[in-house]
Amino acid sequence: MKDIVVGMGEALWDVLPEGKKIGGAPANFAYHVSQFGLPSCVVSAVGNDPLGNEIIDNIVSKGLNHLIERVPYPTGTVQVEIDQAGIPQYEIKENVAWDNIPYTEELDKLAANTRAVCFGSLAQRNVVSRETINRFLDAMPKKGDSLVVFDVNLRQGFYNKEILCNSMERCNILKINDEELVTVSRMFGYPGIDLQDKCWILLGKYNLKMLILTCGINGSYVFTPGNVSFLPTPMVEVADTVGAGDSFTAAFIANILKGKPVPEAHSLAVRTSAFVCTKNGAMPILPSELTE
Repeated sequence: MKDIVVGMGEALWDVLPEGKKIGGAPANFAYHVSQFGLPSCVVSAVGNDPLGNEIIDNIVSKGLNHLIERVPYPTGTVQVEIDQAGIPQYEIKENVAWDNIPYTEELDKLAANTRAVCFGSLAQRNVVSRETINRFLDAMPKKGDSLVVFDVNLRQGFYNKEILCNSMERCNILKINDEELVTVSRMFGYPGIDLQDKCWILLGKYNLKMLILTCGINGSYVFTPGNVSFLPTPMVEVADTVGAGDSFTAAFIANILKGKPVPEAHSLAVRTSAFVCTKNGAMPILPSELTE
């Protein structure tokens, strides 16, 4: 396989009120990219346990390529509570398999054939997975059209300024939401300016191709040098918002890779994310009017 789109980091079970569903941002991202017809692969680690077996069986059943190593740690789980507005609250278990993703020969070969990768801050909370992610980025082709997407994911204090700075320096597309942007701007020392100005500062400081800012019900932005695209968020009946941001990123990146202009890719991303909000869990099957 060539020109693969990789989701790299946590693969886990979201334990929701109605039962457990496979989750983790990289798996969500890779799955939705595959629904847009591009070759994708999820990279993570699971334990030698029944939950790990179920994750691999589930990913295989979805026809999703994977490099998921077995490691001597328990498979990751996240306790998810949904509030009255459909917003999830997470309790993420520590010292689990996806904290310990090893760098392997197979992973090195995958990196050499990767056209785009999406990684986050959560999977970098442990040094093992953090070093694997950085080695993977180093091994990717140094072509100008390669996309390196850093999807900020600030959870339970599992982040610090050093990890965020390094990741922003390594990426060429930054995905962040409005709450994360407020936290990041406080850490970086410019809290007193509006959200758009913060985005322009980050875009220029880190020489980014694009910066994606999602603001929940208040719409979303895509900043590129000299331009900004804004779209309102569609009003839908929300089942839950688990994985909605991952589906947004996947739809946007897949359509940019297909050669769509930013406004069209942005529109498809907004519509995809809105659809995912109407379904329970992070990996519903997308309707053909979106994927085709």
